[in-house]
Amino acid sequence: MDNTQITVTSPLLPDLDELDAYLRDIWSRKWITNNGHYHKELEAALCEYLKVPYVSLFTNGTLPLITALQALRITGEVITTPFSFVATTHSLWWNGIKPVFVDIDPSNCGINPDCIEAAITPRTTAIMPVHCYGKPCDTKRIQDIADKYGLRVIYDAAHAFGVEVDGEGVLNAGDMSTLSFHATKVYNTIEGGALIMHDARTKQRIDYLKNFGFAGETTVVAPGINGKMDEVRSAVGLINLKHVDEAIEARHIVAVAYREGLRDVPGITYFEDMPGVRHNYSYFPIFVDPEQYGMTRDELYEKLKSRNIYGRRYFYPLISEFSTYRGLESATRENLPVAHRIAEQVICLPMHHELSGEDVERILDAVRN
Repeated sequence: MDNTQITVTSPLLPDLDELDAYLRDIWSRKWITNNGHYHKELEAALCEYLKVPYVSLFTNGTLPLITALQALRITGEVITTPFSFVATTHSLWWNGIKPVFVDIDPSNCGINPDCIEAAITPRTTAIMPVHCYGKPCDTKRIQDIADKYGLRVIYDAAHAFGVEVDGEGVLNAGDMSTLSFHATKVYNTIEGGALIMHDARTKQRIDYLKNFGFAGETTVVAPGINGKMDEVRSAVGLINLKHVDEAIEARHIVAVAYREGLRDVPGITYFEDMPGVRHNYSYFPIFVDPEQYGMTRDELYEKLKSRNIYGRRYFYPLISEFSTYRGLESATRENLPVAHRIAEQVICLPMHHELSGEDVERILDAVRN
């Protein structure tokens, strides 16, 4: 047996010689945080790459969610998905907002627009969808509902770096979108994140909020937080931005190989590319039907682990199953049948730009046999 460990993800690492040059320059400037030279340069570069008007960088991917809710003064209830990483809902909880869960669309694992209107109450102020696995939500239908009821829309786009629909950056949808630049993501700054907004005034307010609310040396205009990205991680981001397209293309090759290798396996399904969408191949989830496949998702998960192949049951359990949230009226299994079914069937196969053809074949053999 090949004992090499194959993990879900491998970070896009900066070239050490190039990083050394950046570090030396940062040290020579003697400015290592607080809106420094490379921080500004990275914000501008990301605006161009992502085809968005304004970007505000953060030290991680959770603070942009918390700050967006503060900036838009969201209160009461927010309709969201149970099928996400817990940071999505935690950001609501930290703002004293009640999450209201609705079921998901099996075609993209994002929030199902058909379920939103029935969940709206007089206390609803916003919708927080997630572009799960980088698969775009039905942003038009969601916006139509938001406009009809006067709601804000904040997208958790942690998985959606560089994703486009018909040439338009998906991050332009809604009132704001947030990104995660964690090391496991397609594009990373080791730890980091960003908030996407549409106008300069909102950008200024966000920049105040992520720096304790300071609008000058002696003026605080809001109860802000410390969410600033430093110069070192900004430099890592600038280096990795030069190589992210190459990494995405390598992931695309892996995705194609997975699909071809699993196409005729009974009980295993997966997503095809969506028409008109530029994908980033952030994850490769498969869905296990135990009756057709002959074993459960958890049995396959353990079988892969026994062969040093580390997939991830992503997302399992549902957020609505955690003790913090399972007491909510909207968290019942009856309210979320599709989300529960998918959470019990999904496993993300290893997906990163350093997977070799031999790695992929070994993974496929383990699933097929």
